[in-house]
Amino acid sequence: MDGAARKAAVAAYRERKVASGIYAVRCRPTGQCWVGRAPDLGTIGNRIWFTLRHGAFPYRSLQAAWNTHPAEAFTLEELERLDADALAYGADRALKARQAHWCAALGAEPV
Repeated sequence: MDGAARKAAVAAYRERKVASGIYAVRCRPTGQCWVGRAPDLGTIGNRIWFTLRHGAFPYRSLQAAWNTHPAEAFTLEELERLDADALAYGADRALKARQAHWCAALGAEPV
């Protein structure tokens, strides 16, 4: 990749629309579910799979399930996108409230 193409790729990445929201990680064999919040739903999957593969995920129950079952047994799904305008102030508070709602609705553990 030459310098101009790299600059164009970096500029496109910076200008992309970021969506905050709530996601769920599910383990099909056990039926376990973990719900988390992310300021950028587009990048959370890579972060979760990377830390799980390296045994560094901070939530032990999810890491233990990952160590027991193959990677194909896990799915990541987007549960809810939050409106960027509504999140201008108090974004973290709004994400925490929605995460608590989804944890209760699905009987899931928070991550």
